[in-house]
Amino acid sequence: MNGAQRLLQTLVASGVDVCFMNPGTSEMHFVAALDAVPALRPILTLFEGVATGAADGYARMSGRPAATLLHLGPGLSNALANVHNARRSHSPMLNVIGDHAREHQRYDAPLASDILGLARPLSDWARSSASSDELARDALEAIRVARTPPGKISSLILPADVSWGAVSDEAPLQPEPPPTPTRVDEATIEHCAELLQGEQRSVLLLNHAGLSERSLLAAERIARKTAADLYCDTFAARWPRGAGRPKLERVGYFAEMAHDQLKGTKHLLLFGTRAPVAFFAYPDKPGSLVPEGCEVHACASPADDCADALERLADRLGAHGGSPVLAAHKPPARPTGVLNAQSVGAAVAALLPEDAIVVDEGNTEGIFTFLHSAHAARHDWLHNQGGSIGLGLPLAVGAAVACPDRKVICLEGDGSAMYTIQALWTMARENLDVVTLVFANRSYRILNIELGRVGAGAAGERAKDMLDLTRPELDFVKLAESMGVPASRPSTAEELCEVLERALQHKGPQLIECRV
Repeated sequence: MNGAQRLLQTLVASGVDVCFMNPGTSEMHFVAALDAVPALRPILTLFEGVATGAADGYARMSGRPAATLLHLGPGLSNALANVHNARRSHSPMLNVIGDHAREHQRYDAPLASDILGLARPLSDWARSSASSDELARDALEAIRVARTPPGKISSLILPADVSWGAVSDEAPLQPEPPPTPTRVDEATIEHCAELLQGEQRSVLLLNHAGLSERSLLAAERIARKTAADLYCDTFAARWPRGAGRPKLERVGYFAEMAHDQLKGTKHLLLFGTRAPVAFFAYPDKPGSLVPEGCEVHACASPADDCADALERLADRLGAHGGSPVLAAHKPPARPTGVLNAQSVGAAVAALLPEDAIVVDEGNTEGIFTFLHSAHAARHDWLHNQGGSIGLGLPLAVGAAVACPDRKVICLEGDGSAMYTIQALWTMARENLDVVTLVFANRSYRILNIELGRVGAGAAGERAKDMLDLTRPELDFVKLAESMGVPASRPSTAEELCEVLERALQHKGPQLIECRV
């Protein structure tokens, strides 16, 4: 047995049985080992950022890490934008990065680079394996760290000779049980209960483990008992929404909106998140979204058992009995007339299937789908928490791999789509059940808004041209079809409803270009 075969066996034994990959020469022994370890599912991507974005989506929906296989330092560099997004979402991930054979490293070959130096800033654990015999133990430690709540990034560097070298002891290593979340102490629960029984306005801000279904139901009990307000961060890793789920507000993206929402709050209680801040700095505007005079209380961190903490807090408050206030199933009517962002949102909400997964990188246009779907069929909503665009299509790939029996709907901006458009090819190759709606407004619309907000002065023609996506216009129907994904371009709201209904009934990838 060589090191690569040993590594793959260790991954599978530890519950890591999916690998999104874009390999090169130094990873060929890993690729060859796939036939010896058929329990590991390899999924080819045409760009490394698709691999790491897909691993993020897989982790959010399965709760388990996937592996990625990347080619040397340049491959890791291509992958890092979506590693950043995964880290912000606390998604467990194991990146396996090939390296030159150790003897070859002294020659400073053209693809040589400081892989550890590249990996460390966005990794919670990073190591270059020193021998074929040590590789399996390194892999076990990397997986243990990745699975440590709330989810971490591990980067295992695999020199080619460690991959091809013979293993002296082929006995399988026993993986450790995954670490469990930390239990919040009783004193914190008692303190939270005292705060919530006062007459001043209190807000519970939730994300990550604080947004699980259990957490939401407990938070709803607390809100009914105390009149506390429930809010979610502007962007959520995974948000159970729709009919039969508790309702809560989302903190506004723009600072002035958030300040209006939270105005008058005296106690901000955090469960699974941190104090809210503006996405960017603006001249003469505060970066913190915490109102003046408000006390922030870190009640449960993302690494804590937030559901347990919220349930104990509800019990401590005596929040028992009564009917929970849950969203009713009242989707909007199918829209008619002009095709725009509002009618697209209404169409998706009206036709949304039960237990769908909605991946949202629609940016300025996707907000209407979000608003319309509050009373749609139950679904999970996945945001881009890290803000590095190009996550939507890969995230949909990973979610579809993790949940093959659930329909995935990807809301994608045209500018964002072009960062990782190669994900469509992987959807077709794997026959993934994803319906992608591209909002083709032919512009970096959010940047047009931001240009006026940052105080950069009046925009001239050259500045505006840098935010324009015409000359030439993108044709997503042709792009999708060239990668094996059936596509259409409806021109009215009625046509969109017909096309979307057919796509939702079809098993496999579809793309709908909505020129809004």
